[in-house]
Amino acid sequence: MKKSIKQQIERIKSKGAAYADARWYPLEESNQLFMLNGNLKDASSNRESGIGARVLYKGAWGFAASSDMSDLNALFDRAFDNARAAAERVTFPVRLAEKDAVQASFTSPCKEDPFEVPLADKVAFLKEMDAKLDQEGVFLRMGGLNFVRKQIVFMDSEGSEIEKNITEVFAELQVRGQDAQGQSQERKFRLAQQGRQTRGWESIDRDLFLENAERIVRELKQVLAAEDCPKEDRSAILLPGIMYLQTHETIGHALELDRILGYELAFAGGSFVTLDDFGKLRYGSEKLTARADATVVNSPGSFGYDDDGIPAQNVTLIDKGILVGAITGRQMVEEANAKARKQIFKGSGGANRATSFYRVPIERMTNINIDPGADGTLDDIVAKTEKGIILDGDRSWSIGSNREQFHFATEIGWLVDEGKVTKVVKNATYKGSTVKFWNSLSAVGDKRTWEVRYVDNCGKGQPNQIMQLGHGIPVCRFDNVRIGE
Repeated sequence: MKKSIKQQIERIKSKGAAYADARWYPLEESNQLFMLNGNLKDASSNRESGIGARVLYKGAWGFAASSDMSDLNALFDRAFDNARAAAERVTFPVRLAEKDAVQASFTSPCKEDPFEVPLADKVAFLKEMDAKLDQEGVFLRMGGLNFVRKQIVFMDSEGSEIEKNITEVFAELQVRGQDAQGQSQERKFRLAQQGRQTRGWESIDRDLFLENAERIVRELKQVLAAEDCPKEDRSAILLPGIMYLQTHETIGHALELDRILGYELAFAGGSFVTLDDFGKLRYGSEKLTARADATVVNSPGSFGYDDDGIPAQNVTLIDKGILVGAITGRQMVEEANAKARKQIFKGSGGANRATSFYRVPIERMTNINIDPGADGTLDDIVAKTEKGIILDGDRSWSIGSNREQFHFATEIGWLVDEGKVTKVVKNATYKGSTVKFWNSLSAVGDKRTWEVRYVDNCGKGQPNQIMQLGHGIPVCRFDNVRIGE
């Protein structure tokens, strides 16, 4: 099959294409299990394979995909014809940043293949967790497992040939209860890296899940008995369970270069960032250094090579508060430099990805991380906080169409007064303007507070593409934040 794909790429090049590539998925499969109040509601599997071809002709892309591998001639011709048709209406000719030809492979770290684990063992795990969650005050118990396995072969007209074998494991426990006012409250636990170097079935650590099952039930009961979050200004101390979302929505999505250039406005929104902001905009305080790091071991945002054939990179986005980089692919960096009439980006950041063979690659987050700081542990930060609130758990979120402001609701809050945690509050929310908020960053926890959190449902693009990624984040404190509204 590789030989046939290579012949097709050479044939399309001979017809006048400036560039061509193909992503062949010999295998992509998923397995989902979902248990609700002790009842297995879903135990499903999905399996597919196919190929997607891109052709660049006179500055325009053409794309075609099929799960039928029997007629590659027709597939590549369709992609070429689509490029020729698009070339008649192109307004800004596509150019691609230079890259080296790569012959390589990447396999995500996995000791025990979850697809080889018997269904009975997976169900037994969920049953055990459900029994632990089944306590007084809990009216809804949920447990979920989601496994993904795929093989991807990338080939292009520049001589690259890359094979990737990816395994992903996602898991979640959630409990809900009803408070005295009849409002539903929730608490959840999601599998994260937990310092592990692999993400196969071995990630499903029974003791870890039992410990956290007990914790989320205990914290749910505290929320159910708690008073409402006050409406006032306090220092907000964000734990990783909400800090990951803050980073995702107001740094990650805001710094995708296609958004900055206006390509996502019709669906997922744009960005307040302009090309003139790079190297100038004080995005946050000096305590903020953020990066797109696809080299983190064991994360869904680490994939070896992107779908342009660019090796994984560690790209600085914000350096001590100053905006210096973006989430980029080969096409958009060339367009941005041309429109800015100067070199902002030296080359692709290796962040062009597609959710499957039948979608075109677009700029997607890798691991969007905040560097750990020097302000110690959570206890250290709390001890130096006069009037604050500790927040954890994402419950709901609202973001401006250009990521210029936000409003997040969390699952639980702990008030802090004069350096001590005083009580739990419910319905804890906070809001702010993106740049003002990040500039209020006054404390960043050290490596002991830094965690890699997984995201399995990031949506973007038309048609929509769901992508998996990660966030390495420490505990962070922001001052003068409006809460409770």
